[in-house]
Amino acid sequence: MVAALAISLVKAIIVSLHKTQNHMNPSFLRYMTIATLTLFIDQITKWQALSHLQLGVPERVLPFLNWLLLFNPGAAFSFLAQGSGWQRWFFTILGLLACAYIVWLLRKNETDKLLCWALSLILGGALGNVIDRLMCGAVIDFIDVHYAGWHWPAFNIADSAICIGAALIIFGELRKSFGKFSQSH
Repeated sequence: MVAALAISLVKAIIVSLHKTQNHMNPSFLRYMTIATLTLFIDQITKWQALSHLQLGVPERVLPFLNWLLLFNPGAAFSFLAQGSGWQRWFFTILGLLACAYIVWLLRKNETDKLLCWALSLILGGALGNVIDRLMCGAVIDFIDVHYAGWHWPAFNIADSAICIGAALIIFGELRKSFGKFSQSH
């Protein structure tokens, strides 16, 4: 049900964009498909976690990896998780605004493939976490990476997509900067 809602949300965004543009650029559609697939994978894995894991009970997968169902009402690393509930709506609105801005950036930069791939991953991840906040009041996390008693904060596929997208943007900008530097010397 959540995955169907997520797909419907992305379709609504695409339809509204299509109505304002009279045509759908194939490269833009490809990037929206990447975002949709990211969102779909995120929501399916969260549904699986909700269906098969008990809240707060780790299930060992590998010596350094557990499945661990947690709900994070805050932001990254549980920032503001102890708030009184206002953060749910703040981060939902912030996420939706970020998604709208990303769609605008995708339209504006369609020729920069690396940037658009990165933005597509971020868009799919952001929508996945927004859907969690709307449906559950918190983001569903279930991946627990650990070593020697130290645990990285639990995360999910959406968080991974956002981080990979951010790393790709940094890589692309560094590549552009170093390319300009080597051409000027």
